[in-house]
Amino acid sequence: MAKFQAIHDYHAETKTPIVVLCQILNVSRSGYYKWVKHQPTDQQKENDWLMGKVKEEFKRYKGTFGYRRITMVINRKYKKSYNKKRIRRLMIQMGLKSHIRRSNGYSTKTSFVNIEDNILNREFTAGKPNEKWVTDITHMTYLFGNKAYLSAIKDLYDGSIIAYQVGRFNDNPLVMNTLKAAIEANPGATPLIHSDRGSQYTSKEYRYITTEAGMTRSMSRVGNCIDNAPMESFFGHFKCECYDLKNYKTYEELKKDIDEYIRFYNEERYQEKLNSLAPLEFRHQAAA
Repeated sequence: MAKFQAIHDYHAETKTPIVVLCQILNVSRSGYYKWVKHQPTDQQKENDWLMGKVKEEFKRYKGTFGYRRITMVINRKYKKSYNKKRIRRLMIQMGLKSHIRRSNGYSTKTSFVNIEDNILNREFTAGKPNEKWVTDITHMTYLFGNKAYLSAIKDLYDGSIIAYQVGRFNDNPLVMNTLKAAIEANPGATPLIHSDRGSQYTSKEYRYITTEAGMTRSMSRVGNCIDNAPMESFFGHFKCECYDLKNYKTYEELKKDIDEYIRFYNEERYQEKLNSLAPLEFRHQAAA
């Protein structure tokens, strides 16, 4: 009410008694104090502002970000230091819940003889860029059940996708072109490279290219997708935050979204384990 606000402001400025101001403006003291009691505190006002920003970012990222990443985005964008528990509480109040990643249960079996030991042995951390790479393929479908495949290589130092290829066929060229792109983008790199036992990875061509590049090959044990958990994790994020949100009608539409998602993942998807930086930010910081 305008009169109550005027009384509040004038009293704060001049210290004129409330009773006098109420008489002048012809309002009751009880009505004024009831109005004061229901005025939002500074914290409530801040929470209202914060809830609006949380809702904006949740909508911007299409409901794929949980409270941890929403906290990182808001703190970076507005130069704040909000606690993630506070953001979580506000998101619960607003009924905002991120999509839950689902496992697709997809795996590849092979009987090819060129098998390597599991040298990586679930040691998923790296002390520097290009020390350990992991790679795999995931499949997708678009209109009428047509299939497409994404082959990617991830650096375990910062989690960045250093190379990827999208194709209509799950064949050797898909994997070899991914591998060549990674080598070209990181000249002189001699990482340990870990994969499953798919036929592309046990092929002579794969063995030749990795040997020529000075890489050490490592392979998951049969039926142990956890041996390549970081790659499975990336594909899970991609499907939950991008692929599962649409029904694709064309290969071109799907490929465009894959390109944009990997750019976003590398450049904008902030991670707590990377000091709230995106993978490429963290990588460039190490190189500086």
